[in-house]
Amino acid sequence: MRAMINRIILLVLDGLGIGALPDASHYGDAECNTLASLCEASGSVHLPNLENLGLGHLGQFQGVRPMVQPEGCFGLMGFVSKGKDSLIGHWEIAGCPIETVSGVSDEALPALVALIEGAIGQKTLGNRKMSGANPVQDMSVQHKRSGVPIVWFDDVGTIHLAAHETIVPAEELYRMGRDVRRAARAAHPIVRVVAHPFDDRAGMLWSGSRRRDFATEPPATTLLDLLSRASQLVVGLGKIGDLFSGRGVTRSTTISEAGEALDEIIGMLNRVPRGLIFANLEVLVPSLEDSVRALHEVDRRLPELQKRWKTGDLLIITADHGFDMSRPTWGHSREYVPLLITGPKLARGVNLGTRQTAADLGQTIGEALGTSRLPSGDSFLDSLHAG
Repeated sequence: MRAMINRIILLVLDGLGIGALPDASHYGDAECNTLASLCEASGSVHLPNLENLGLGHLGQFQGVRPMVQPEGCFGLMGFVSKGKDSLIGHWEIAGCPIETVSGVSDEALPALVALIEGAIGQKTLGNRKMSGANPVQDMSVQHKRSGVPIVWFDDVGTIHLAAHETIVPAEELYRMGRDVRRAARAAHPIVRVVAHPFDDRAGMLWSGSRRRDFATEPPATTLLDLLSRASQLVVGLGKIGDLFSGRGVTRSTTISEAGEALDEIIGMLNRVPRGLIFANLEVLVPSLEDSVRALHEVDRRLPELQKRWKTGDLLIITADHGFDMSRPTWGHSREYVPLLITGPKLARGVNLGTRQTAADLGQTIGEALGTSRLPSGDSFLDSLHAG
């Protein structure tokens, strides 16, 4: 008899790639493997609970063992969407792959900069496409002298706004982000505005839950839409509410730091009896020590979470892209991500293989929680049932 699934906890470990996708060379990421690079650089990564779910079967990672009899089901998950950022990764996980992406053309930049400066009522710094660089580090001195925000564009139609919190308070920067999003709504192909408050402690642009994403709505039906229509609860943590522009999310919180987010999730297990708890956890950051610390925190807290689950719960651990810090260039990398799944009375030690699209995961979650079918993806729910 198949076990009934009532509640799913989906943890997306932001940036935890585990090896280059077949088309990674087109992105300059042919040799990338975020977890392998992290393990080698640190020499002290210890992840016994993720090992127990099958992580060691997904590649060779220094200090990570392949368990003979893993407690979880495990596999690799790829992406067919063009790009390598959180928006595209999360949309595909939710069953909405984006197979064509066109960034901002050089010809369109002057008009777009004028639109941004008009929306926020002041001049800006940078105002160019940047890839493989840290714009905050590159322009922080000029930013502090001038007192105006830093603006740059990526390859997939995102406008980034950054400012030191002593110059532009975070709430003011968020207001600017919302104003730019409204002004740029008709300026295809802009899909997102990201506000990055930073301070001297954060140093390298990363500001955890202080970052805010102001995204356009997904262009097609997502898992979250179907769950909402099926009267299921959808609780988002971290960037989830922002990435889906609130669509299909019952309620959300911007907590993304790994320890705080896991505290919140564990508390939710007594308050959210059904549906999807969908969390983006900040794990991979520019600091090697902080990345290892966050990954260890996730691993350490897994047993605490598992002690509180009930029959009918399903835990999924995955990621949205890579962030290989061993490269000379800075930023996301085009990689496979882990797929680790466990739950009471579910199958153990099943190799789920290589899923070519993350939409397979969205289809699986939808089937488990009784929604109608998504347009993309193949469910692997049958493989998760014991017997």
